[in-house]
Amino acid sequence: MSRTLPTTRVLNAALGPFVTGYRDPAGTWAKAAAQVEKKAGTQDRPFAADLGRIIEGAAEIPGLSPLGWFLITNEVERKYANRLRVNRVLAENPQVADEQILAPVFVCGLPRTATTLAHRVLAESADHRGPQTWELSHTTLHDPRAARKVIKQLEQGLSLMELVAPGLQQKHPTYIDRPEESVLFFAHGAHWPLQRGPMPSYSAWLADYDVLPEYEFLKLGLQVLQHGREPKRWVLKYPGHLSDMDTIRHVFPDATFVWTHRDPVTVIGSFASLLETLQAMVQHEVDPEVLGRAALDHLVNQVNDGLQTRMNLPPSSIVDVPYHKLSADPFTEVPRLYAAIGARWTTRDQKTLAEVIAKPKGAPSHQYDLSRYVDRAEAEAAFAPYNRMLDRLDLRDATPAVEL
Repeated sequence: MSRTLPTTRVLNAALGPFVTGYRDPAGTWAKAAAQVEKKAGTQDRPFAADLGRIIEGAAEIPGLSPLGWFLITNEVERKYANRLRVNRVLAENPQVADEQILAPVFVCGLPRTATTLAHRVLAESADHRGPQTWELSHTTLHDPRAARKVIKQLEQGLSLMELVAPGLQQKHPTYIDRPEESVLFFAHGAHWPLQRGPMPSYSAWLADYDVLPEYEFLKLGLQVLQHGREPKRWVLKYPGHLSDMDTIRHVFPDATFVWTHRDPVTVIGSFASLLETLQAMVQHEVDPEVLGRAALDHLVNQVNDGLQTRMNLPPSSIVDVPYHKLSADPFTEVPRLYAAIGARWTTRDQKTLAEVIAKPKGAPSHQYDLSRYVDRAEAEAAFAPYNRMLDRLDLRDATPAVEL
């Protein structure tokens, strides 16, 4: 079992007498939603009702801490507030819905496979744009003055996260004013039980959930962020896009997928270690074996969904980026990626790549133990179909030139 950090114990002790909403999750959410609606001056009751599923599921997490309940309910409230914000922008500016989101790029693949590197390099091209962390949390029309205020507030929240989850920045660096995973814009998904802990009722509800509304709302969000600014090609990233490629092509018919690949057994250990850090923020104790089973099942389903879907997509819509080839020769592989998606490679992009792959001197590497979470032989067997494809794509014995 994981140990609760001293800072987290202090916060849990301080919040304990005041945080009791998990005893009545439905009533707690009704009051919170009403407060969000009052502040926004509008409402979206069907959306709020679905968000209530998350609150009810959170109350089921074994060993849920007062801090955990506070963090989860606060995040759900922010998602509702952002939904109402986008709705209001569209109601007051209907022309926003006419914005054309052309040929977006979706970076996907199993977690810890250099999706972040691919996303950052592509998004920082002069011809491209990636939604930044603060834009995904506070989606509104372009207003530099308001943006500075929001960024400052969110940076303060990030500082709190570093106190209760030391090492999180090392495992998944987050910057408020840089492109981040599009999952931050989503209301629902498997990320809730994976990152917080077992939520049986929510997971059961999610099994029948249609993700189409998530991507339709994502399109609306991009239209809001693009309105009044120079249109650029959007570059989005989230490992979970791997399971939704058919839905994405329905909403964005000219989308291109950049699928990063890496040995899945290496992936599972790193991914589980990241999840343990996240779950430790909201639970008194985390069971690594339960976490490992959930992580393995999720990633196997995710990659199998991707393998099945890609058979029905035009070959030109998917660009494969093998990890070992990329790490062995990034200054050949990344320009190849640009050419494959029809983008221009410039000296500026060359410089950006050099900056992205430069590891700060003395920076610690992410350490983890696979056996803490899953059995290696079981993991290798579970990913057998994917490994057969990976053997054809990558050079597993290539000598890495950089650590990605």
